[in-house]
Amino acid sequence: MFTQPNITLQDTYQTLVRLLLPEGLLDYFELTKVTRGDQGFQISLEEKNLPPFGYEQQQLESKGFLPEVSIQDFPIRGQKVALCIKRRKWEVKSTGENITRDWNLVQKGARMTTEFGTFLKGIFG
Repeated sequence: MFTQPNITLQDTYQTLVRLLLPEGLLDYFELTKVTRGDQGFQISLEEKNLPPFGYEQQQLESKGFLPEVSIQDFPIRGQKVALCIKRRKWEVKSTGENITRDWNLVQKGARMTTEFGTFLKGIFG
């Protein structure tokens, strides 16, 4: 049996979740809820309160979230998966400008992750 010293149960869960979700997603989003229903899994994620690129030196104030977006992702165990994503918005205190992080999560023209869109394109041409 393969074991690693000092690995906590939390570390194990984080590893499993990172394997199931699109690469890098948990760097910027927190997993808030997972539900399983007749339509499959709904995985809820909220963007972390980390300054967007180019605004690291600015004083920002979080102004909540944009409306939640549901994105189709790879099935898990034969069940449909919807990533329910809440993106954060901020106000730049010095200018009053409202900003959001520039995400390229959704394939152009489709409501699914870019990774899943590329996968389908490879299958169906």
